[in-house]
Amino acid sequence: MSHLLNTNRPPIFCPGCSHDRVVHALDASFQSLGRKGHEIAIVTDIGCSGLFDTFFNTHALHGLHGRALTYATGIKLARPELTVVTIMGDGGLGIGGAHVLASCRKNLDISLLVLNNFNYGMTGGQCSATTPVDADTSSHFLGRLEAPLDICEVATAAGAGWVHRRSATHKNLSEAIAAAISYDGFSLIDITEVCPGRFSKRNKRSTRMIEDEFKPFSYIASRSDTLPEYGREYRRNMVNAKKPIAAAMIRPSGSLYLTRPYSILFLGAAGQRINTAAEVLCRAAMHGGASATQKSDYPITVLRGHSVSEVNISPERINFTGITRPDLIIALAKEGVNRRKHLFSVIDNRTRIIAADHLTIPETAAPISRIPFRKHKIPSTQTALAGLALTADAFDLISTELLLKGLRQRFSGKQLADALQLFERCAAIRISR
Repeated sequence: MSHLLNTNRPPIFCPGCSHDRVVHALDASFQSLGRKGHEIAIVTDIGCSGLFDTFFNTHALHGLHGRALTYATGIKLARPELTVVTIMGDGGLGIGGAHVLASCRKNLDISLLVLNNFNYGMTGGQCSATTPVDADTSSHFLGRLEAPLDICEVATAAGAGWVHRRSATHKNLSEAIAAAISYDGFSLIDITEVCPGRFSKRNKRSTRMIEDEFKPFSYIASRSDTLPEYGREYRRNMVNAKKPIAAAMIRPSGSLYLTRPYSILFLGAAGQRINTAAEVLCRAAMHGGASATQKSDYPITVLRGHSVSEVNISPERINFTGITRPDLIIALAKEGVNRRKHLFSVIDNRTRIIAADHLTIPETAAPISRIPFRKHKIPSTQTALAGLALTADAFDLISTELLLKGLRQRFSGKQLADALQLFERCAAIRISR
């Protein structure tokens, strides 16, 4: 078979650079395997190794430093019939280390060639993740403060089933690359090299010295010690996987008589189902033909702390989803009130406040109505939905009919039954003015 090298873009590296040998070894491996250009995708990132995709007549993708394996993963999952080869230097290896580990664990059929010349050759010869501690680099003493990474040992420990180390001048390099490509799963070759442009100027390490220092490494796991090839197993499992729930389409089925945009602010605490009540309101408004938006604010401690939801409903399209002055505040817990404490001093009688009867509200010019949750034994987990039901009923914000449509779309089974029962209970509760 003829070579796959791009005659319009011949490889040009610094004199004596080992990358040139790897280019021809990779081409020889493609020839020995009988691969054609349209059957191969070469993925690279930044650095001298990032030139490789331009030297071959194959599919190619060139991306951000350290991220080559992420692109290769997407290509292989989308086009499993392609031979996907990823090329990165030791710079990309260090920057994208987490992606290397994920690829070792995932066992997707990708081959990774690490062109390891022990420095960031393109950017000035700084130390990399693999620089020996006794090497001299433009990073000065920094390279002596970190232990070099042995990617073969790391990859093996991370679960890679095929791991080798060869020097760029090894006589069987092309055979090793072909074996890596033929392996049914993730494979990695650490190719040790010399960098005459940067590293070799400061460090008198010949090719032979590097071969002696970094001995060949060979590890091929038994099938019982590796997971099945990821892509094939993924497709097999997807056949019987539970299908995701399709996004519900809401078609107007009632009327919401809004003459202007209306903003509602829910102020509560974790566990009160603030976000759920806000979502029900949005769904109900959309059933009435209005536009609706919801923004939520809560801490990473989702079971403790404030829970705030901002809702806008409008007869027109909503272009700004923020709330500068709410028309209605539903205040249910001190955590949410404290989170938006600054609002109470700037609002006036154009804003209505509906608050739990036990809750202290900061001094404000806005009128306050109270909901007797404790008197009617409304549990904390239902206060937001109850507040929504009572507010809609008392202030003609939205009809109970539309709210029930929102409930039925949001809930099912016992949750729906409990919500409907709560709305019936709320019919007997009166808000104090």
